Amino acid sequence: MANIKSQIKRVKQDEKKALANQAAKSEFRTAIKKAKLAIETGTVEEAKAAVSHAEGLLDRAAQKGVISGNSARRKKSSLARLLAKKK
Repeated sequence: MANIKSQIKRVKQDEKKALANQAAKSEFRTAIKKAKLAIETGTVEEAKAAVSHAEGLLDRAAQKGVISGNSARRKKSSLARLLAKKK
């Protein structure tokens, strides 16, 4: 453990950010799973709504730096392709 005041503060901030990032990742991963399930089993409207929700969470995660922009775009594209096959 650091014994410099600024480093102690930095460690606390990093722990907070790690928890927030972990929660955000969990949230969008769950949304992706729900969207895929809706595409497989639900109606087209349910699937569209689920995919839209997941895309919003991915955009927010990319904007906050939880995941890279390319990763978010790749995941959104994958969901869009699955949805297009459903139609």
